[in-house]
Amino acid sequence: MGNSDLVLSPLGLGCWQFSNGNGIVGKFWPVLAQEDVFQIVRISLQGGINWFDTAEVYGKGQSEQMLAKALKEVGSLADKAHIATKWWPIFRTASSISNTIEERMQMLDHRTIHLHQIHQPYSFSSVASQMKEMAKLVKQGKIKNIGVSNFSAKKMREADRVLRENGLRLVSNQVKYNLLDRRIEQNGVLDTAKELGVAIIAWSPLEQGILSGKFHKNPALVKSINGPRKWASAFRPSGLQRSKTLIDALEHLAQKYNASPTQITLNWMIHANGETVFAIPGASKIYHAEENVKAMSFTLKPEEIDMIDSISLEVLKSKR
Repeated sequence: MGNSDLVLSPLGLGCWQFSNGNGIVGKFWPVLAQEDVFQIVRISLQGGINWFDTAEVYGKGQSEQMLAKALKEVGSLADKAHIATKWWPIFRTASSISNTIEERMQMLDHRTIHLHQIHQPYSFSSVASQMKEMAKLVKQGKIKNIGVSNFSAKKMREADRVLRENGLRLVSNQVKYNLLDRRIEQNGVLDTAKELGVAIIAWSPLEQGILSGKFHKNPALVKSINGPRKWASAFRPSGLQRSKTLIDALEHLAQKYNASPTQITLNWMIHANGETVFAIPGASKIYHAEENVKAMSFTLKPEEIDMIDSISLEVLKSKR
């Protein structure tokens, strides 16, 4: 992954949904049964996913704790599992990174933190101050690598510059990226990542489930969604109609590969930009985890990647 010696599967498992309904952020997802979480983690590992992305703010540490319990439950299957977590910067200064790392380690049952990330670009401290604190943690052996999340091209460049001064490199920038949200291709983030050798970790790669196609097949499902995402414009009848052309194309390829639109979407994500883009789909149901791992079992042809690319761009043009 990026400027590191981490050898990670192109898909990781996003663990926001393990928040146990705790806190404002955690209420975005329904509470999952512990046994379901264990199964989701087990299936992910068995299918070749070897890393998990969580965060301090997901349920105020509940996601980290639940992930650690699940990794313990699966035993030796988790021996090669890697963990990425994030520090929440809002209303805090950089010193909080070091002050809260013991809590992160405790929540994760003292498993190795392979990637520690700044969750947002907003804090009371500069990017430079944050990177210096992160560098200290690497030198103290408390974390292995440093990433950021939702950083602009300019801030990503600044983070890497400061880390270079400390003998380190920026490994990743975790940003929203999917076939219905391609802003990082226009705002310099993707180009800068490729220039610096920084990995992009795509969150919301399925646009909160829209790209699975299930809401197009059955719009009534929108009413059953828990949490605020049901009010997003993409879930409105006009939004579903606008993205239907893309879903039809994904369905067509899904039949060819004996796959699902979800798997075609994820496959496009991890192959359309060489080795730069990783993705972290979540899984709130066991079959979601099964779908995720199967998305790594084939590779779309270049002409198929191009076709999806052009249809996606046409859909996005119609949105403007």
